[in-house]
Amino acid sequence: MRRYTGAAIALHWLSAACIVAAFGLGLTMVDMPGFTPARLRYYSWHKWLGVTAFTLLCLRMAWRARHAPPPYPPSMGRAQTLAAHATHAMLYLLMLAVPLSGYAYSAAAGVPVVYLGVLPLPMWPAADPGLKALLRPVHATLNWILLAAVALHVAAALKHALVDRDGILKRILP
Repeated sequence: MRRYTGAAIALHWLSAACIVAAFGLGLTMVDMPGFTPARLRYYSWHKWLGVTAFTLLCLRMAWRARHAPPPYPPSMGRAQTLAAHATHAMLYLLMLAVPLSGYAYSAAAGVPVVYLGVLPLPMWPAADPGLKALLRPVHATLNWILLAAVALHVAAALKHALVDRDGILKRILP
């Protein structure tokens, strides 16, 4: 069975690590009381992870445009193959929408994103309290949907590894 390329595997797992870390930080920081240095630090790290995840997504999409993924085994059948394609499309869409909604939320709140504390990113959209109020629940909801999609993706990978034993998971393991 064909495997993904080394670059595709690295981009997959780096993206996964960013998503998990950003989600964990997001849950932690919103529950922190007050306006403390620790909370500000967590918000910065969360934003940096979001920008990194977005950059990795752009690299993944560029790589994918030039390198076809390995085909699914015929044993998967049409329904499972369509479900896998739909889940991957949903993951890519959410990996785009989540950081963009967070970035827009931060800008609408009037808070700049300074990547790694040294690279100020453009403020877009302009500060707007009404837009900020709209984007906060959008960003949160998209994150929960992404979490559900990731859980589905992991469950399917484990099913292929432990039940079907068809080698699907081995294709993406380092």
